[in-house]
Amino acid sequence: MSPSHTSASVAAAFADLRREPPADMPIPDRLNVCLVFLVFSSAVGLLWLGSHVETWWATLGVGVLFSYLLLTNYALLHEAGHGNLHSNATANRLLGALAGMLFPIPYSMFRVTHQGHHLRNRTDHEMFDLYYPTDIRVIRFVQWYSILCGLFWPWVPIGALLFALCPAVLRTRVFRQARTSNHLLGDIRNEEVRSIRVEVALTAMLFVGLFWLLQLHWQAVLIMYACFSVNWSTRQYVGHAFSRRDVIDGAWNLRHNRVMSWLLLHGEWDLNHHRYPEISWYYLPRLPAPAESRINYLWQYWRQWQGPRPNREPAPESRQQLPLSVHEGGGLHGQIGQDAGDQLPHIASGGS
Repeated sequence: MSPSHTSASVAAAFADLRREPPADMPIPDRLNVCLVFLVFSSAVGLLWLGSHVETWWATLGVGVLFSYLLLTNYALLHEAGHGNLHSNATANRLLGALAGMLFPIPYSMFRVTHQGHHLRNRTDHEMFDLYYPTDIRVIRFVQWYSILCGLFWPWVPIGALLFALCPAVLRTRVFRQARTSNHLLGDIRNEEVRSIRVEVALTAMLFVGLFWLLQLHWQAVLIMYACFSVNWSTRQYVGHAFSRRDVIDGAWNLRHNRVMSWLLLHGEWDLNHHRYPEISWYYLPRLPAPAESRINYLWQYWRQWQGPRPNREPAPESRQQLPLSVHEGGGLHGQIGQDAGDQLPHIASGGS
């Protein structure tokens, strides 16, 4: 497969997810801009407060507030990943990058990996809540409860840093054979590498500046991000767990209280979002929904703690078979074979 054909296939796959929203559902640009800057400034303020209170339990209390605020920040980042944070593409990217720095994850990386999620939802590559008879059950349970206990988030900034410094790690045998991570980062191509590196560098500069200007304490910052790690990780699969194995309809519209619904920017309407990814968060409750009743959010969350279940449905096919750069020519890793060794050193040394 030629590089031009590969890039065209990726562009076509992503374009399929980025339809124009209806005229009567415009992106709430002003509201979203206000939310991004309000959340960012409030989060910085909480980082300062958590570093200057006198007791660790006070820091922990601030950390809990911080964790819920960053749920809204993630929801804003998610909107940017779909081009729904601002109707101007440049503004959307800049606002997404700002939200990404607070998470922290490069916006460019998030956009690609999240679009991959919409292409492969409930396929074997994103099946965490179920297992096959041939799976090693202990590994599946450890993986599942690690997500619920908050161990998913730390791998995001670690993975972003590792990827920015050494993309060659994606060519390792362990990575290529992994059922999930292979497809998460395998979509990233040459043109995104430089953006990811720039955003990682800007994020590092931001936190160095914050530590210096606000005299932040690393122990306090670590506690606060640990709170966010648990709060974000434990609810990452609540909208998909035990839903039907369908790329589009494999999600739930859950029922939550009004406060949490606004904090999540209506993120509990995940089925509506997967059916209409081009629609802003603001309108998700107004969209047509299935006739079945909505499951209570807390009940669905509790069901996750009962553990993975045996799979009883056939795996769905991806919406489009995206040519992974880890496997195809013209991408980040080059072609597995003769060309692989030629292209990757160019990437690793800073080329794109």
